[in-house]
Amino acid sequence: MKRLVVVLLLLAVAVAVEVKERGDGYCKLKNGLTSRPHSVTITEFGAVGDGVTLNTVAFQNAVFYVRSFADKGGAQLYVPKGRWLTGSFNLTSHLTLFLDEDAVIIGSQDASQWPTVEPLPSYGQGIDLPGERHRSLINGYNLTDVFQSISFYTMLRLVCGTGNNGIIDGQGSVWWEWFRTHTLNYSRPHLLEFVSSGDIVISNLTFLNPPAWSIHPVYSSNVTVQNIVIQASSDSPYTNGIVPDSCSSFCIEDCIISVGHDAIAVKSGWDNYGISFGRPSSNIQINNVHLQTSLGSALAFGSEMSGGISDIHVEHLHVHDSFTGIIFKTTRGRGGFIKDIVISDVEMENVHEAFHFTGQCGAHPDDQYDPDALPTIKQVTIKNVIGTNISRAGVLSGIDQDPFTAICLANISLSITSDLSNSWTCSNVSGFSESVFPQPCSDLSSNSSLFCFSLENFSALAQLTNILAKFFPINPHKSDCIAPPPIKKKICISDDDVFACTARFLHSKPVRKIFASCRSSN
Repeated sequence: MKRLVVVLLLLAVAVAVEVKERGDGYCKLKNGLTSRPHSVTITEFGAVGDGVTLNTVAFQNAVFYVRSFADKGGAQLYVPKGRWLTGSFNLTSHLTLFLDEDAVIIGSQDASQWPTVEPLPSYGQGIDLPGERHRSLINGYNLTDVFQSISFYTMLRLVCGTGNNGIIDGQGSVWWEWFRTHTLNYSRPHLLEFVSSGDIVISNLTFLNPPAWSIHPVYSSNVTVQNIVIQASSDSPYTNGIVPDSCSSFCIEDCIISVGHDAIAVKSGWDNYGISFGRPSSNIQINNVHLQTSLGSALAFGSEMSGGISDIHVEHLHVHDSFTGIIFKTTRGRGGFIKDIVISDVEMENVHEAFHFTGQCGAHPDDQYDPDALPTIKQVTIKNVIGTNISRAGVLSGIDQDPFTAICLANISLSITSDLSNSWTCSNVSGFSESVFPQPCSDLSSNSSLFCFSLENFSALAQLTNILAKFFPINPHKSDCIAPPPIKKKICISDDDVFACTARFLHSKPVRKIFASCRSSN
């Protein structure tokens, strides 16, 4: 039996090493920019960079021309020095939109230059109003249909918005005023939006003054956003920065964002529309970002999360002069889940509230939502955090009869400027905490550390438990993990089972007896 245990432990180490080697993150797997064999300049299509001439038609014609190179390796559309006023225009596949360092694309303040489109199916309406919404300034909406005849491309493939730190300025102040005065006819547009797209690189650009959100990829995969600066006025209403929405294999790296609402917000659809559409946001890597927001949250999950959010890894997060550092937000009627999140190596300075988990946040698109559609938030780990000049450590407020579980905090030190005794507020949550100052709520000592989620060892736990189950039948539905009749199938049937059954297995009577026997024989 001793030999068997040693073999199993070696298998566990092998599995863990394999996962570690594969788990370097999507950011390190991204490819360099595609070299285009053809190039055109926007001035060849009559564009004038004087900041006054409207160049919408020039951009549209240039993109239409570039389509002819789709089967020839694609083309680069070069935007030289100048101020290029334009309305909304579509991009195409196999395109590099390259901005010179002194080039500025300016969004028109004439609403008629921003056509309207149908609401996203996972939202059911625009972000501001029911019905149609204004199309984004630079848009990749539904372009997959154009290339369906090319069998090996099922999604939009392009490199968008690269350059030598050129600028895209949405001139959003007029839209903010229309929002405040309730004079919008349709929901505000974003600066950059791609729908059902893939293989996108957005790099070395500055985004200014978005009417609503700056970068909004939705239903997309294999997206890299790198070396980006985003700025909007601190009082600009709901101007989010980067919003991965029902996306997968997504990397955000080396970015600086200062906006009026949430700097980075991971979303996946709204209420019954998001539930029906059923596309989660998953496998998202966020690394080395500097975030600031006076009225919102630096890093947000939700509140539109009805399609689900999972497998998110955040490292080297720098937050300063912000209202909330990290927030998880949802409400009754959302359904969906937020789970398997790891956030580590965080620096916060001058932040009102470091952490916020809430089940009472967010409006509904209409009255068709199901109040019994309860969201799930679980398996969230936040570790290695240093905060200075923090007003309050955190509020963790789950939903009655639907608590947030396996919330794990470790190695956190916050310099609090208010009464330490009121620094944490908790209700309807459970989890684990270790080496956290100020001391968190007792609710966060109700779980074992085995329930804490780690992307590095998640697959290893799943595989190890299934290996062990071949030798020692266990039952995840019984408290002692002993199955009266032996179970011959895998014990960890889904991700949800892994942590619970592994923890119970390692504490079960047969396993404790085996390890005790092994120790005594030594």
